[in-house]
Amino acid sequence: MTEIIHYQNFIANAFVPSDPSIEVRNPANNQLLARVPEASGEQVEAAIAAARHAQKNWAARPAIERAGYLRKIASKVRDNAERLAHLITAEQGKVLGLARVEVNFTADYLDYMAEWARRLEGEVLTSDRVGENIFLLRKPLGVVAGILPWNFPFFLIARKMAPALVTGNTIVIKPSEETPINCFEFARLVAETDLPPGVFNVVSGTGATVGQRLTRHAGVDLISFTGSVDTGSRIMAAAAPNITKLNLELGGKAPAIVLADADLELAVKAVTASRVINTGQVCNCAERVYVERKVADQFIEQMAASMAATRYGDPLAEGDLDMGPLINQAALDKVAQMVRTATGQGAEVVTGGAVADKGAGFHYQPTVLAGCGSDMAIMRQEIFGPVLPIQIVEDLDEAIALANDSEYGLTSSVYTRSLSAAMRASNELDFGETYINRENFEAMQGFHAGARKSGIGGADGKHGLYEYTHTHVVYIQI
Repeated sequence: MTEIIHYQNFIANAFVPSDPSIEVRNPANNQLLARVPEASGEQVEAAIAAARHAQKNWAARPAIERAGYLRKIASKVRDNAERLAHLITAEQGKVLGLARVEVNFTADYLDYMAEWARRLEGEVLTSDRVGENIFLLRKPLGVVAGILPWNFPFFLIARKMAPALVTGNTIVIKPSEETPINCFEFARLVAETDLPPGVFNVVSGTGATVGQRLTRHAGVDLISFTGSVDTGSRIMAAAAPNITKLNLELGGKAPAIVLADADLELAVKAVTASRVINTGQVCNCAERVYVERKVADQFIEQMAASMAATRYGDPLAEGDLDMGPLINQAALDKVAQMVRTATGQGAEVVTGGAVADKGAGFHYQPTVLAGCGSDMAIMRQEIFGPVLPIQIVEDLDEAIALANDSEYGLTSSVYTRSLSAAMRASNELDFGETYINRENFEAMQGFHAGARKSGIGGADGKHGLYEYTHTHVVYIQI
């Protein structure tokens, strides 16, 4: 990208003039890509009002008709897939192959949620009275505020928009100020369809301004947020006066348990994939490893070799890379400080352990830390970078206990050839998801949800769809 584009907020199917004030830069080289607006209070009000005005007529349409619009948008996404992938890589830093996966998965997700149009179900309940019927209906909530993260910014548009729209809600999206370009390009594709005005709106800005206006607004019926625990906590406080329903996907500190009978080659490959994907900036990727002592030396050696072989750099300047940069300077500083703190507490750097000399971007070396203990911050706090801390355990009992000793509870993984051990871990691990002998990556038909500080509610599949509805019970006496 050479042209510096000035984007505008998208409200009621129109791009609203405003003064762009936020710079968007390429994290691989720090080059300026675009400028986007910091939406004013009046523009946020206008977006919510447009969504509110459109919602009743939108909900009155048959669900299959609403689904048809999702399919139209999915088709537009596929037609522009390569261009969108390059834009995502430029502003977010993920490798081009992963950006292509994100774009295509987004289109598939829109189509998947559209398929639910004929599967939205209520219930008929048994009455205690003669001649009475009891019906449980599912109805849209109204206006949804979708607040997006920067790590998978394009897919998260669909993850919030698609179930909202197919169930009869309208939505106002706030992209991350780090990665708003792809969302405005998505809005351009929406504008090319005949989606009714006000059903889908985009306002950009920071969390402290636009995010706060959305979360405090009495005209918002559901806040769907993906991001940090601290921000999620502030959103809960902001939403409390209006008792606004929340759907929060927050942090993760996913444990990976490697038992002595594991296929170590498979475990190393899967844990590496789960650690370097998106430069470790994924809330469900492996954040800590508990390896059984009998195979610890062998596993650490192989893990270090695998991480050291990771190819990284500027994804648009170099081909065939495994990972790109971190999102910004603050993220780079945080990762570097966490590694320094861990080594000061006795952890051993087996490979990596330093900021990479890769020019002006925010690059950190793929890192393996051995000799970690459960009291170290590196084993308890979310790293969100390409650093893998490893702790040795004596058996599965210790591994499960240490894995569960966390304020997070999003994902977990286990590597073993024993069905008994796999089933026991599945029963005893207190997490929203557990992956057995595979990398950490969820399916759209599953239910991506966590325990403890990892969030409230969830996304994907039938259960994620119904997060965007409320129940209405009707009693009919005849």
